Amino acid sequence: MTHNIYAYLAIMSAVTYAIRVLPLTLIRRQIKNRFLRSFLYYVPYVTLAVMTFPAIIDATQSPVAGAAALVIGITAAWLGAGLFPVSVSCCVVVFIIEFILCR
Repeated sequence: MTHNIYAYLAIMSAVTYAIRVLPLTLIRRQIKNRFLRSFLYYVPYVTLAVMTFPAIIDATQSPVAGAAALVIGITAAWLGAGLFPVSVSCCVVVFIIEFILCR
Protein backbone atom coordinates (compact mmCIF):
# COMPACT_ATOMS: atom_id res chain seq x y z
CA MET A 1 0.00 0.00 0.00
CA THR A 2 2.77 2.47 0.87
CA HIS A 3 4.52 1.84 -2.46
CA ASN A 4 1.38 3.02 -4.25
CA ILE A 5 1.31 6.21 -2.21
CA TYR A 6 4.87 7.06 -3.19
CA ALA A 7 4.10 6.38 -6.85
CA TYR A 8 1.03 8.62 -6.66
CA LEU A 9 3.04 11.39 -5.01
CA ALA A 10 5.78 11.11 -7.62
CA ILE A 11 3.30 11.28 -10.50
CA MET A 12 1.44 14.23 -8.98
CA SER A 13 4.70 16.06 -8.39
CA ALA A 14 5.87 15.46 -11.94
CA VAL A 15 2.59 16.64 -13.43
CA THR A 16 2.49 19.76 -11.24
CA TYR A 17 6.09 20.58 -12.07
CA ALA A 18 5.53 20.01 -15.80
CA ILE A 19 2.46 22.25 -15.85
CA ARG A 20 4.44 25.09 -14.30
CA VAL A 21 7.75 24.69 -16.12
CA LEU A 22 6.79 23.71 -19.67
CA PRO A 23 5.06 27.00 -20.57
CA LEU A 24 8.08 28.94 -19.33
CA THR A 25 10.50 26.88 -21.39
CA LEU A 26 8.45 26.34 -24.55
CA ILE A 27 6.93 29.79 -25.05
CA ARG A 28 9.74 32.27 -25.60
CA ARG A 29 8.00 35.09 -27.45
CA GLN A 30 4.83 37.08 -26.95
CA ILE A 31 1.58 35.27 -27.73
CA LYS A 32 -0.16 37.05 -30.62
CA ASN A 33 -3.07 34.69 -31.17
CA ARG A 34 -6.15 36.58 -30.01
CA PHE A 35 -8.11 33.47 -29.03
CA LEU A 36 -5.26 32.01 -26.98
CA ARG A 37 -4.61 35.34 -25.24
CA SER A 38 -8.26 35.69 -24.24
CA PHE A 39 -8.33 32.06 -23.13
CA LEU A 40 -5.29 32.55 -20.90
CA TYR A 41 -6.71 35.80 -19.58
CA TYR A 42 -9.83 34.10 -18.22
CA VAL A 43 -8.19 30.94 -16.81
CA PRO A 44 -7.65 32.38 -13.27
CA TYR A 45 -11.25 33.60 -13.06
CA VAL A 46 -12.68 30.29 -14.21
CA THR A 47 -10.45 28.37 -11.82
CA LEU A 48 -11.54 30.55 -8.91
CA ALA A 49 -15.20 30.14 -9.86
CA VAL A 50 -14.90 26.37 -10.15
CA MET A 51 -13.32 26.14 -6.71
CA THR A 52 -15.67 28.64 -5.05
CA PHE A 53 -19.09 27.63 -6.42
CA PRO A 54 -19.37 24.21 -4.71
CA ALA A 55 -18.14 25.72 -1.45
CA ILE A 56 -20.86 28.37 -1.55
CA ILE A 57 -23.61 25.79 -1.97
CA ASP A 58 -22.21 23.26 0.53
CA ALA A 59 -21.16 25.69 3.27
CA THR A 60 -24.68 26.21 4.53
CA GLN A 61 -27.08 23.81 6.21
CA SER A 62 -29.44 23.94 3.26
CA PRO A 63 -28.37 24.32 -0.38
CA VAL A 64 -31.31 26.69 -0.91
CA ALA A 65 -29.71 29.25 1.42
CA GLY A 66 -26.39 28.95 -0.39
CA ALA A 67 -28.00 29.34 -3.80
CA ALA A 68 -30.01 32.35 -2.65
CA ALA A 69 -26.90 33.97 -1.21
CA LEU A 70 -25.08 33.33 -4.49
CA VAL A 71 -27.85 35.05 -6.45
CA ILE A 72 -27.95 38.01 -4.04
CA GLY A 73 -24.17 38.30 -4.08
CA ILE A 74 -23.99 38.28 -7.88
CA THR A 75 -26.79 40.86 -8.06
CA ALA A 76 -25.17 43.14 -5.48
CA ALA A 77 -21.80 42.91 -7.21
CA TRP A 78 -23.43 43.56 -10.58
CA LEU A 79 -25.02 46.71 -9.17
CA GLY A 80 -21.59 47.95 -8.07
CA ALA A 81 -21.45 47.06 -4.38
CA GLY A 82 -18.02 46.50 -2.89
CA LEU A 83 -16.68 43.30 -1.41
CA PHE A 84 -17.76 44.02 2.15
CA PRO A 85 -21.41 44.93 1.34
CA VAL A 86 -21.69 41.89 -0.93
CA SER A 87 -20.40 39.55 1.77
CA VAL A 88 -22.63 41.11 4.43
CA SER A 89 -25.71 40.81 2.21
CA CYS A 90 -24.89 37.17 1.48
CA CYS A 91 -24.45 36.41 5.19
CA VAL A 92 -27.74 38.12 6.03
CA VAL A 93 -29.58 36.16 3.33
CA VAL A 94 -28.13 32.86 4.58
CA PHE A 95 -29.01 33.75 8.18
CA ILE A 96 -32.61 34.64 7.34
CA ILE A 97 -33.25 31.65 5.08
CA GLU A 98 -31.70 29.16 7.48
CA PHE A 99 -33.62 30.72 10.37
CA ILE A 100 -36.87 30.22 8.44
CA LEU A 101 -36.07 26.75 7.07
CA CYS A 102 -34.45 25.21 10.14
CA ARG A 103 -37.13 26.09 12.68
